[in-house]
Amino acid sequence: QVQLVESGGGSVQAGGSLTLSCAASETAYMGNCMGWFRQAPGKEREGVAGFYGFGRGTYYADSVKGRFTVSRDNAKNTMYLQMNSLKPEDTAMYYCAASGPGCRWPNSRSEYNYWGQGTQVTVSS
Repeated sequence: QVQLVESGGGSVQAGGSLTLSCAASETAYMGNCMGWFRQAPGKEREGVAGFYGFGRGTYYADSVKGRFTVSRDNAKNTMYLQMNSLKPEDTAMYYCAASGPGCRWPNSRSEYNYWGQGTQVTVSS
């Protein structure tokens, strides 16, 4: 059974930090791409950060570069998103996602086969 379980969301003030975790089943963790997406009310789901090339490369959306860091612990099949200097515009539901063996555009929703249930991040000003 393929599973992705996010945790670590919450409410913080602007400038604060949060770390999200995504615990994955073996199949999901071994995918070509594994990433974090977010969706704010009334907006499209967008790619935030993640890995491609079976963990060899990372990508970040321009809006989070320098503030967010993605990492993974292979011993725990877990991916993390460290979020610093949070802004109100970072408020969204954050989702973990994993692809199969093929993944050409790691920041595109269409590349991902498996999704977690999401964890809410709320940043107040």
